[in-house]
Amino acid sequence: MGDFDFLVGTWDVANRRLRERHVGSDDWDEFSGTSVAHSFFDGAGSFDEMRCPSRGFSGSTVRILDPATGLWSIYWMNSKRGVLEFPPMVGRFVDGVGTFYADDTDEGRPVRCRFIWTRSTPTSCRWEQAFSTDGERTWETNWTMDFSRTG
Repeated sequence: MGDFDFLVGTWDVANRRLRERHVGSDDWDEFSGTSVAHSFFDGAGSFDEMRCPSRGFSGSTVRILDPATGLWSIYWMNSKRGVLEFPPMVGRFVDGVGTFYADDTDEGRPVRCRFIWTRSTPTSCRWEQAFSTDGERTWETNWTMDFSRTG
């Protein structure tokens, strides 16, 4: 069994994404989506596609576990850009919470990126993304997704 097996299935997704990052904004764009997730490699791999028709895009994530280190690498792609995004987010689950990091850029500035996955119940879970521009002293959460299992 894999760390992301909780995600297998079909979900309704409530997205909240900051309209402007790095300016102290609290103005959120809220939109819905649907996600279908699968497991592979006996739980050492995970794939999902989230569709957001009201925003005109779909996104997909591939997650793969390195059995030697116990670390997951998470790769994102979206239909608007059509490329596999690098660098991957890397991390692991501890006590039911998955925390993943990468150094990246956002709007031309270097950022430390963090994902947090929490498995709330068998029918709900949460993902959030935050950026730090000051060496992880402070974080600005800029996107959250609350998942509710369908059917």
